[in-house]
Amino acid sequence: MFVGLTGGIGSGKSTVAELFEKLGARIVYADELAREAIAPGTSGFEKVIDLFGPELIGEDGRIKRQLLAAHVFGEPEALAALEEIIHPRVAAALGALRQAIDPSKIVIYETPLLVELEMMDRFDKVIVVLAPAVDRMVRLKARGLDDDDILARMGQQATDEERRAIADYVIENAGNLEFLEKQVAQVWSALSA
Repeated sequence: MFVGLTGGIGSGKSTVAELFEKLGARIVYADELAREAIAPGTSGFEKVIDLFGPELIGEDGRIKRQLLAAHVFGEPEALAALEEIIHPRVAAALGALRQAIDPSKIVIYETPLLVELEMMDRFDKVIVVLAPAVDRMVRLKARGLDDDDILARMGQQATDEERRAIADYVIENAGNLEFLEKQVAQVWSALSA
């Protein structure tokens, strides 16, 4: 079974993914595939540097992702150009992973952009993690983002209503870990059945 796991920035997707992993799911993170798509030595890396300039290369030889994000944030044309580089490579990597994974396993693909990229049809089931905006803001501030940045990022993502509309399962993350674990266990039981 191939399951999509999504939610807005700061909703707790990674925490939910870790809980599923403890129960036996194989977790694949979209962010890791995106990072690999532009890793040094790849055609993605070369295309990003050609497009945005060599100042993006850090001392470790990798692309400075925060600087890259700053280049494209609020710039639709630049973002679209970056997505044209990354998304096909992520899709290819994901396809290869699907082929390689034991078909008897439950694989959960954690991605923030499932709704935005209209990926629903690629999954057997979709899990949506929702959290109150206030909780999300607190979590994101703890990561070093300021209010304006948080609100701008939230504004570019799908709404909770849009996510709910495509969900087979909704997990509410209001900060109570015990309740979160209970919901994850219930969804896991349903997926396993």
